[in-house]
Amino acid sequence: MSIRGKWLPHPWLTLLLIVVWQLLVNDLSVGSLLLGAVLGVSIPLLTQVFWPDPPRLHRPGVMLGFVLRVLGDIVTANFEVARLILGPTRRLRPAFVVYPLELRDEFAISVLATTISLTPGTVSADISDDHRRLLIHGLDVPDEQELIDTIKQRYEKPLREVFECSRT
Repeated sequence: MSIRGKWLPHPWLTLLLIVVWQLLVNDLSVGSLLLGAVLGVSIPLLTQVFWPDPPRLHRPGVMLGFVLRVLGDIVTANFEVARLILGPTRRLRPAFVVYPLELRDEFAISVLATTISLTPGTVSADISDDHRRLLIHGLDVPDEQELIDTIKQRYEKPLREVFECSRT
């Protein structure tokens, strides 16, 4: 194992932890940067035993775009859910939708399921035993196929590009 791999087993996670720490403390000082760096290095080191097969991130630009898209969708969906809840509830069309997965990487499937649950109005309810289908509950689903197509394009396609393009 290289020095980088030994001390920085997940360099992107280290960078993310440092950035999140700086955002949380809202203070750009030497002390907060040092503590963020210590946390950013030590947390991945202490948790690496729980990552027997760590995911490979080969397209960080696509991942950054994915994160920005998800954050924007969360904000937009919050307003949409508020409008639905505050309006006449008899117009709601809740539904369970069976979503066919193209993803095969377990970590990427977890990221997709988490993304769906983070977006207000939808929640990942279950995954099939063969990891080929995801059960999703939607608060208002006028068209099941439209929901499936939206998730495929906005979330699953970039995740396939980020995580599975590197699989051999």
